[in-house]
Amino acid sequence: MIQSIFSTSQKIKDMSSYKDLEIYTMGLELFYKAHGASLKLPKHEMYELGSQFRRSADAVATNIVEGYGRKRYKADFIKFLTYSYASCLETVFHLQKIVTLYPKIFDNEQEFIDKYHELSAKIYNFIKYVEQNWKT
Repeated sequence: MIQSIFSTSQKIKDMSSYKDLEIYTMGLELFYKAHGASLKLPKHEMYELGSQFRRSADAVATNIVEGYGRKRYKADFIKFLTYSYASCLETVFHLQKIVTLYPKIFDNEQEFIDKYHELSAKIYNFIKYVEQNWKT
């Protein structure tokens, strides 16, 4: 289970960068897709729902990076991972609103939502791992 939160070629003890975390790479990849999709929204939504969607999607990976930068302090690391988890849930909420209001924005919206649910589960599992095993 723990191995699945890291890139497949990376062992836990060899983690030397936030880039080694699967939750980071997955979050960044999903952000790029979310950003591109948000630009397809009607002009009047670009600075409302579109902006909220982009910011929450960006915050997922951004908080992983900032938390990793504070990994020496377990409580700070957990705090930023929790922010990342919350941003992931917020992104799904915005995504569901977009899909309801503008159903033609996404080619396969359910796959996109499922990827965010998968990411939120991986972040949650990593938080549990850090809480139980992280040594500072």
